[in-house]
Amino acid sequence: MRLTKKAARFAAPLAFLLMLVLLSGCGESMMVMDPKGPIAAGQKDLIITASILCGIILVPVLILTAYIVWRYRDKPDNKASYKPNWSHSTTMEIVWWGIPIVIIIALAAVTARDTYALEPSKPIVSEKKAITIQATSLDWKWLFTYPDQGIATVNYIAIPEDTPIKFELTSDAPMNSFWIPQLGGQMYTMSGMAMTLFLQADEQGDYFGTGANFSGEHFADMKFQVHATSDDEFNSWVKDVKQTATPLTSEGYNQLALPGKSNKQLFSAFPEGLFNQIVTKYTGGAGAHAHHGTSGESAPAQETPKATEAKNTMDHSKMNMKQETTNSHTGH
Repeated sequence: MRLTKKAARFAAPLAFLLMLVLLSGCGESMMVMDPKGPIAAGQKDLIITASILCGIILVPVLILTAYIVWRYRDKPDNKASYKPNWSHSTTMEIVWWGIPIVIIIALAAVTARDTYALEPSKPIVSEKKAITIQATSLDWKWLFTYPDQGIATVNYIAIPEDTPIKFELTSDAPMNSFWIPQLGGQMYTMSGMAMTLFLQADEQGDYFGTGANFSGEHFADMKFQVHATSDDEFNSWVKDVKQTATPLTSEGYNQLALPGKSNKQLFSAFPEGLFNQIVTKYTGGAGAHAHHGTSGESAPAQETPKATEAKNTMDHSKMNMKQETTNSHTGH
């Protein structure tokens, strides 16, 4: 059935409002506007400031567009003035050039200031010592290792409140993105690279964490829980994990790194230098081929075929050079 002219007039605005309602229902978007840490709070302020500055330009333009369409509509009774030879207005030129330029300058200044203040690897000022957590994105799960505490987890993070957390990020799978919306913005995890991200939870509670990048069949299942608690409860949790959980061995990690989903897991220990081994395993460095036993001690690095070939080539070149030098002296 064809829409009447009156119904068609309201169809576009209603569709636009429906789209806004559906978008506002996105959980992650609402979490961003409900920060629970200093980094997320600073990012929220930047979003609001940028939106207001952009709105100063956008809202008047939308209103003027609607007004002009209505004012100069094609109607017999329209009494709008007709000026076919009009071409210039100094006042209007100043308005539609001057105001946007001033707003762009203000937006640039605010963005530059907050971008420096919220630089991901910049430590958070605090009286408490930062806790390091090494996050590795896998197919399709997250591995978290605590180098200072000597424990590891899968799809679960426990942190003390009001304590800076230094996340070291890498990937042993396709590139992904580490994101805890209520604590701060996302940062990519990439193979062969270690990125640094400082976050902090100002309140106790459970926070949603996720991989915010397409990475294959089960990328939507790469979610993890962040539990912020008191210092005493965090220390008790670490002690309990070390006493009750099983250790993560090298063989166990190799199985964990295979494509597949995983539930929450806790480990009382993990191979020493595991994170650095993951970071360097694709670079061809000797450290990438070190084998780590369950005791945490690393075995001597094994020489790769490429390294052996390069070494043989270098030795052969040295022998040729030495032979040429000998022949040169013999000729003299």
